[in-house]
Amino acid sequence: MYPWKEISLNEIKDIRIGHAQDEAHATGCTAILCEKKAVCGVDVRGGGPASRENQLLNPLMSNDGVHGVLLSGGSAFGLDAAGGMMKYLEEKGRGVKVGSAIVPIVVGSCIFDLGCVDGSVRPDAAMGYAACLDSERGIERNGNVGAGMGATVGKIMGDGFAMKSGLGCYAVQMGSLQVGAIVAVNAIGDVYELDSGRQLAGLLNKKKDGMLSSEIEAVKLLQLASKFSFNTTIGAVITNANLDKAAMNKVAAMAANGVARTIRPVNTSMDGDSIYALCTGKVKTSADVVGTIGAHVLGKAINRAVLEADEIHGYKSAKSFL
Repeated sequence: MYPWKEISLNEIKDIRIGHAQDEAHATGCTAILCEKKAVCGVDVRGGGPASRENQLLNPLMSNDGVHGVLLSGGSAFGLDAAGGMMKYLEEKGRGVKVGSAIVPIVVGSCIFDLGCVDGSVRPDAAMGYAACLDSERGIERNGNVGAGMGATVGKIMGDGFAMKSGLGCYAVQMGSLQVGAIVAVNAIGDVYELDSGRQLAGLLNKKKDGMLSSEIEAVKLLQLASKFSFNTTIGAVITNANLDKAAMNKVAAMAANGVARTIRPVNTSMDGDSIYALCTGKVKTSADVVGTIGAHVLGKAINRAVLEADEIHGYKSAKSFL
């Protein structure tokens, strides 16, 4: 039995999360807003990330915290949504004071969801601002929402055999320490249950009445994968611990092991897999403790992302086989 209890991600103080999406065009974005500046690290394992300001999170850089993290669809186009987050944060007076100006620090990454429908609509500043407004509602959601709106998995044989995925949240508390995760799962590989290893979603068979193993097919098909460079799993681990930037980069790296435990294959040159780690609190602990729990909650959030996704635009979901 695990030495922690499940809680809502919203129970972690000083963090608010909101979403905005376009269901008809299967894209959206998720805004993670910090009520107070949060120490942040990142771990990038995929070979093709679409990202904004990540270099600030290097421990050698002078930056000491962020005011928001963007998770978005739209590939590199979706980075525009950060402009809406900056507008919202500036209006709230949250940012770095530079003379009379306030400059919010917003980092972010995007998934490639342009092929889910037609790619003509991408998250922009207006959608980013709408996601910030949505954060004021304080409602935790999973599945076809925000950055997970156009997410799919099991794409090694093309989108015709892929399944619908989405966005997932999961959090736990051990004593006074809280650790949670939010993730948009848009993987080329399949998703497996963290505890049992059972395949939950991924590559459909030719009859589309069951699933194959992308890991096995990858050996035969990865030489063709340049056709399918539409993948990325992006997310954030959030904790009320008190750690510095170097430690939070370690947390992000350890938490990313939860991705490796639940998605196969993963971290390929066609993925842009990126995991952020934010700390907002005063609980004294170590990066090893938070990173170990972070891998667990991230794996659970990935499972929830596929289990709570609904069929849309002809894509079957895990619910299709229940």
